Amino acid sequence: MSSPRGFARFIIVLTTVSAAVMELVDTSIVNVGLSEMAGSLGATIEDISWVITSYAIANVIIIPMTGFLADYFGRKNYYIFSMILFTVASYLCAESNTLEQIILWRFIQGIGGGALLSTSQAILFDAFTPKDRPIASGLFGMGVVLGPTLGPTIGGYLIEHFSWHMMFLVNIPIGIVATLLAYTFVEKKVGEGRHRSQMNIDYIGILLLMAGIGCLQFVLERGEAEDWFSSSTIRICAVVAVVGIAAFIYRELTIDQPVVNLSVMKNRSFAFTTIFTFVAGLGLFTSVFVYPVMAQRVMGYTALETGLSLLPPTLAGVVMMPVMGRLMSKGISPIPFTIVGFSLFAVYAFLSASVSPDVGRWGFFVPLLIRAFGISMSQLPLINQAVAGLEPIQYASGIALNNMIRQIGGAFGIALANNYVSLQYAQHRSDIVSKLTPGSPALTERIEAISNAMIAKTGDATTALDKAYKMIEMTVDKQAYFLAYQDTFRLVGIFFLAVLPLAFFLKVKKKEQKNDPAAMKKAMDAAH
Repeated sequence: MSSPRGFARFIIVLTTVSAAVMELVDTSIVNVGLSEMAGSLGATIEDISWVITSYAIANVIIIPMTGFLADYFGRKNYYIFSMILFTVASYLCAESNTLEQIILWRFIQGIGGGALLSTSQAILFDAFTPKDRPIASGLFGMGVVLGPTLGPTIGGYLIEHFSWHMMFLVNIPIGIVATLLAYTFVEKKVGEGRHRSQMNIDYIGILLLMAGIGCLQFVLERGEAEDWFSSSTIRICAVVAVVGIAAFIYRELTIDQPVVNLSVMKNRSFAFTTIFTFVAGLGLFTSVFVYPVMAQRVMGYTALETGLSLLPPTLAGVVMMPVMGRLMSKGISPIPFTIVGFSLFAVYAFLSASVSPDVGRWGFFVPLLIRAFGISMSQLPLINQAVAGLEPIQYASGIALNNMIRQIGGAFGIALANNYVSLQYAQHRSDIVSKLTPGSPALTERIEAISNAMIAKTGDATTALDKAYKMIEMTVDKQAYFLAYQDTFRLVGIFFLAVLPLAFFLKVKKKEQKNDPAAMKKAMDAAH
């Protein structure tokens, strides 16, 4: 199968990147609309957060199986079916009238969406010659970075101007157009019509994957809300996760036709790439979580203002990706980009940890710009490295596992941030309160000043003192949270610095292998 050219290639790029962006946007778009959804459906915030958890669990279960499912059903058929499933589920999410309905349809949406990520990447890679694969990595990387960042911006705008239903309905026109374009322009892969009787479905492996990875994602997503291991549900799910994942790994390494080809982890470069991918996912998703919460809780931003503050620096960083892809296609090693990208993200984290709480609206622009460049320079080489050193027949498994590891890294990062912020907030609040000595001249003067201001404003002297104490308490809380968020930024920065020495174990795929026509014919016949 020859690579498409001209307009056909442009349409494939547009379709696959749009599908990946749409899937990743939906991982974060509902975060800013939980309150409105809870009020509309008569649920608590804790209960409505299941719309996030169910989508994430479905994602991490289906992503590693995409290679097998595409091979079994035919990649084009599976891709179009997944897109239709995602679009229909989006409509049914918007039409849901109960909590149970929207959780169910979000799970099904996650099944369709998870398939879009890896399959889009595989189709996009096939649209480029081996020499130009880094350009494909750059284009796909734009979607990987844009998706989670665009989510809060789009969600904030739709909530502010329409309703929470629009967060799901916005997917429908995009899904319909992408489905029609995929049906028209995506070609069937050579060997896609292989008879299914030659393939055995590893039902036990699928069940172990669902139990192990699903429970792990549940623990990471719901651990904070359930008070971690004080909850019997979390303890049971943690045990199931450990046993299920261990049994899944053993089975997939010992049967002839595994649903997920874990043998790719034997490749040293790929194994170390997954470590970098895990940390990159941790940084990408955690930064999109911690900064917006801090901006709204401490700095007083609205949901839309928070999203808009993220957008300009992110777009500036994304522009770099095709440029970097072009440079890598000319033979420049991706490893220096990875090192620089991780270093820049660490700089962003430590800069964010040193910003004053009184910073203005654009006070975070420079750190966020550095973040965008760091993510762009690290994600692109890692997407490229996901197949570097692998045999062509292993490409599908490498891409799927790499995407799954990124998602799990994000879930781990958010769970870590939630827990760490809570611990550090309690510590900082205790430290601040201990310095507020009752009767001290400074505290007394501050309370009197606030009380007098209240009396002058409202004329109510009776409640002025109580309101003054409440304002002091709110100030203490705000300062404690700000310090806790700064500690979390530092912790994320330490993760990025800690993995840098492992770059020594990465390697670049040999150029002659990339340009070997026989090898690439195998890739087209058997990969993805």
